[in-house]
Amino acid sequence: MACFTAPLAGAAVAAVVQKTTDGKTRNPFLRKLHWLVKMALGGSFLLAIEHVYHGEITFYPPFLTKMQNPADTQEMIHEIMTVGVSMAVLLFVVWIGMVVVSEIAEHRKVVPNV
Repeated sequence: MACFTAPLAGAAVAAVVQKTTDGKTRNPFLRKLHWLVKMALGGSFLLAIEHVYHGEITFYPPFLTKMQNPADTQEMIHEIMTVGVSMAVLLFVVWIGMVVVSEIAEHRKVVPNV
């Protein structure tokens, strides 16, 4: 239902860190933080569209259909804490892999074939 909010929160934190370190570091993870922000924002946007399509998000209050009674709200919070956080962690792990592969590719010596 609202699982897209966990990666969205991660994108907000990463964007703040990116703005504070804006090109002032040699750390490859901080230099490529914009990748993480774009991945998280893009994924959250697509998930939000999917939830709108299935009627789980509406354009009138309470916006999230599971917020109409307390029992449903508890179910929604549980989904955010399990599905949303696991998606955000997986996204973070993939981003780390991308940065590591990128650094290896940038620093690999090219030996000419003679």
